[in-house]
Amino acid sequence: MLGPIINAVAIVVCALLGRFVLKGLPERYENIIKKAIGLSIIYIGIAGAMENERVMLLIFSMVIGSALGEWIDIDKGMNCLGQWTERKLGLQEGNFSKGFVNASILFCTGSMAIVGSLNSGLLGNHEMLFAKSILDGVISIVFASAMGLGVAFSAIPVLLYEGGISIGATFVKDWMTTEIITEMSAVGSLIIAGIGFNFLLVKQIKVANMIPAIFLPWLFIAIETVLRF
Repeated sequence: MLGPIINAVAIVVCALLGRFVLKGLPERYENIIKKAIGLSIIYIGIAGAMENERVMLLIFSMVIGSALGEWIDIDKGMNCLGQWTERKLGLQEGNFSKGFVNASILFCTGSMAIVGSLNSGLLGNHEMLFAKSILDGVISIVFASAMGLGVAFSAIPVLLYEGGISIGATFVKDWMTTEIITEMSAVGSLIIAGIGFNFLLVKQIKVANMIPAIFLPWLFIAIETVLRF
């Protein structure tokens, strides 16, 4: 659990730094920084999605997973959780839920979160999660300066997600093939690109409702493997 814990701590510390040190930039700087973040995230997402080797699997996963997420309405649930936390803490930031949801998705859906957590749990090798902590910390500073303390609370789902993978790694290692990890990471990267478009203030995409798509390549490839035999 060392890797997930360090990652979560880095997010909290850097988000607080961004919220209380960088907050207060003139609005025009804040707007251009958001656009720069949006473009950067779109690039990161598309670059990761291009590692996909099975396009139809990616498409089916996105379509079916997004429909499932819309039915569950994960986006509404995460926003309600963010708003509830904001009320309990007596905060009136306005962007708390937005910061919590966007940061949670960004920090949890990348390939480094999956592979790094597996390495942490199976091999006791935390190097990838340590490197991810640095990247997430830098992003947290910028996110928190623009969207407030909600970014710091994204450390909770990150810890649960990465910690869950690390602890459960010994039970799933036989099913986590390189192909499955590649396809799951590609779907997650494409979802990350959606966050970038939201930063550019195009029509908002309910990115959280696409989260189930990340796990469908695992299901599809498992079914395919069974049918072969």
